[in-house]
Amino acid sequence: MNFAALFKTFVFLALLFVMLYVGMNNTHEIKFFFPIAGTTAEAPIRASAALIYFGIFAIGVLGGTMLHSCKGGGKKSSVSSKDK
Repeated sequence: MNFAALFKTFVFLALLFVMLYVGMNNTHEIKFFFPIAGTTAEAPIRASAALIYFGIFAIGVLGGTMLHSCKGGGKKSSVSSKDK
């Protein structure tokens, strides 16, 4: 079994546990300001802290996945020209 894949899975599960723990302990409503986006400078987002934390976590995971999976340049073939 691939040790790297197993390690990444455990790290991801640990991150999910931290997200769950934060969500269980931060159920109160907060005002979320993100002035760079423009719309929240005047009217902040009002939601539970856990929901906002989950949203930011999900955006980070999706962004990291996109950056990690998109490799520049053309894909190299695993079959060399000598094997043909």
